[in-house]
Amino acid sequence: MKKNLLLVIISLSLVVRCYSQELRSDKILAVLKSELEKENSYDLKKEDRIKQLRIQLNLSDKKNFNAQYALCSQIFDEYHSFKFDSAFMYARKMITLSEKFNNTNKLIRSQVQLGSTLLNSGFYKEAFDAVEAINIHGLSDSLKADYFNLRARLNAGIGDYDDDAYFSKIYRQRSEEDFKNAEVATPSNEFEKTINMAFQPDSIRDKKLTPDFYYNFIISKDLPEHKVAMVATRLSFAYTGDNRILFLALAAINDIRSSTKETLAIFLLGQELFKRSKTEDAYIMMQHAVKNAKFYGARSREVQIESILPLVAGKVIDQKQHERDKLLIGFLIFLIVAVVLFFLLVIYRKQIERIKNNERVIKEINSDLKSINGKLWESSRIKEEFIGLFFKTCSSYIETLDKVKRRTQHNIKLGKYNEANAVLDKVQVDKEKDQLYDTLDTMFLTLFPNFITSFNALLKTEDQIWPKSGEMLNATLRIFALMRLGVSELETIAQILDYSVSTVYTYKNRVKVKAMVPAEDFERKIMEIKFIDDLQPVGASLLT
Repeated sequence: MKKNLLLVIISLSLVVRCYSQELRSDKILAVLKSELEKENSYDLKKEDRIKQLRIQLNLSDKKNFNAQYALCSQIFDEYHSFKFDSAFMYARKMITLSEKFNNTNKLIRSQVQLGSTLLNSGFYKEAFDAVEAINIHGLSDSLKADYFNLRARLNAGIGDYDDDAYFSKIYRQRSEEDFKNAEVATPSNEFEKTINMAFQPDSIRDKKLTPDFYYNFIISKDLPEHKVAMVATRLSFAYTGDNRILFLALAAINDIRSSTKETLAIFLLGQELFKRSKTEDAYIMMQHAVKNAKFYGARSREVQIESILPLVAGKVIDQKQHERDKLLIGFLIFLIVAVVLFFLLVIYRKQIERIKNNERVIKEINSDLKSINGKLWESSRIKEEFIGLFFKTCSSYIETLDKVKRRTQHNIKLGKYNEANAVLDKVQVDKEKDQLYDTLDTMFLTLFPNFITSFNALLKTEDQIWPKSGEMLNATLRIFALMRLGVSELETIAQILDYSVSTVYTYKNRVKVKAMVPAEDFERKIMEIKFIDDLQPVGASLLT
C-alpha cells in the first residue's frame, strides 16, 4: 500500500513538473512574439547609433590612429551581427588603418574580426584564407585565444556544411583541438566554468545546476543583450524539450533586442517547435530566421533554412486543412443526423411502403435500362457489321469489275472482239465508283447526320466547306468522313477514294491550317463528332 502511494505521489510530481515547464515555455514564447512586433523599433535605434558613430568618424582627425581605429571598431561591432557587407567593409578599413600606421596587434585583431565576419556569411574559403594570413608568433594570450576560437568555429562550420562521415570528422577533430588551444591561452573564468558544468553528465553534475538555476544565473549577471543570447544559445545544447525551448526563446528575445540578424537561436527554436508539433509557432520562427539571414547576408544559413521551411509550411497547411475538414465533417454529421431524425419522426409509418415502391420502381427501371442497353448494343453491332460489310462488298465489286476489264482486254488480244465489246458495254467502272461514293455518303450521313455542321463549326465562316447542290459530301468532307469511321492511314484513304497519297495529305493539311483549333488537336475534334449532338449548340463542345 505504501509503495503504491509513493508511486502515485512521484507520478503526480512528474506531471506537475512537466506542466509547469510547458507553461513557462509558453509564457516566454508569448514574450518572444511580442518582441517580434517591436523588432523594427530596435533596428531603428541601432541604425541611429551607427549614424552617430559614422558622423564622429568623418569629423575625427585622420592622423589620429587611435581615434580612427576606435570609431571603426565601434561601427564594426554594431554591424558585426547586423549586416555582413557593412561589417566586411569596416573590417577591411581597420586592416588598412593598422597597416598604414604599422600597428601589428591591431592588424591581427582586425584580421581575426574579418575572418569571423566571413565565417558568419558562409564564405568558408575566404575565411580560411584570412586565418592562414595571420602570424600568431609573439601574440598576446588574448589574441591567440581569439585566433584559435575563430579557427575552431571555422572548422566546426565547414564540418557541419560538409556533413559527411569522413571529412566532417576531420574538421570537428581540428575544431576540438583549437578550442583546447584557446582554453590554454586564456583559461575560462568562473562564469564560463559554471556554464561549462551544464554539459557534464548527470551522474557527476551538481544537482543544484538545474535549468532554473542557469536561467536566473545568466539573467542576474547584467550581461549585454547579445552576450545573454550567445550564452543562452550555448546552454540550449545541454537540454532537451521545454528546457531547450526556454533557453532558445530567451536567446531569440535578446537577439531581437540587440538587433542581431546573424543568429542561430530563432532557427534552432523553429526546429525544436517543429519537432514538438507546434507547427504554427515553428513556421513563424522559421520565417523570421530566413528574413534575418537574407538581411544579414548569411547565404549558407539562408539555404539551410529554406530547405526546411517548405516542410514546416506544408505541415501548417495540412494541419489547417485537417482542422477545416474536421469542422466540416462534424457539421455534416450533425446535419445528416438532424435530417435523418426529422425524417424518421415525420414519415416513419410510410417509410416501409415507400421503400417497397422504390424497390419496385428500381427493378422496373433496371429492367428497362437492361432492355435499352441490349438494343443499343445490338444496334451498334449491326452498324459496325453493316459498315464493314459495305466496304468489303464495294471493294470486292470494284475489284471484280477490274478483273472483267482485264479479261475483256485479254479477249481483244485473242481477237474475240464481239465478246469483249459485249462485256465492256455493260461495265462502267466510273459510274460504279460514283455509286459507291453516293452509297458511302448516304450511309455515313445516316450515322452522323450532323457531321457537316459539326465539321464546319471547327472552321471560320469564310473557310467553311459545304457540299454543292446535289452533293452529299465533297472530296474534302469525304476524306474526313473516312477518318471519323476509323480509317486513319493515308494510303487506305487514297485507295478507297482513288486519289494519290499526296492529294489526300494536301487536302488534310489545307483544312487543318485553317482550323480554329490547334492543328494537332483537329483530328481529335473530328473523332469527337457523335451520332447526335444531344441538342447542344453546334460546335459548342468541339471548340473546348
